[in-house]
Amino acid sequence: MTTNNKFGQLLKEHRQAHGLTQRELAAKINVKASHVAYLETGQRKPSLGLLGRIADTLKLDKQKLFVLAHPEARSMMPSNRPARTKTPKEAWRALLNDRALLSRYQVTKRELQALKHLSMLGYAMTPREFVAIVTLIRRDPDEE
Repeated sequence: MTTNNKFGQLLKEHRQAHGLTQRELAAKINVKASHVAYLETGQRKPSLGLLGRIADTLKLDKQKLFVLAHPEARSMMPSNRPARTKTPKEAWRALLNDRALLSRYQVTKRELQALKHLSMLGYAMTPREFVAIVTLIRRDPDEE
């Protein structure tokens, strides 16, 4: 487990504090035991639905858990929101010009097409907000 995997560390600590094995927690949150292990070691990130089930099962704060699991979304939180660009068009251009960000999060052409449509609605106003949206909508087949 990496030291940067605060979500995984918290998950493991609270699972153990509740006296649950990975298999028992997995049954309660409707995933495979291997998925719990992947979450604890930082090899996977949970979806929003899974985060909710984990928080409910282990009696954890959903917002804190969300930020630990998806630190890239921290900038979307009200107290930490960065200055927004002036227009959705400028935000879209900033995202396209940030090749390092796109590469780091492995944003696909299909995801870029979806984000382009989203940009026209004006909801995402910074490149990091676009990336946070992509990260949150990606699904893990083990969770279905």
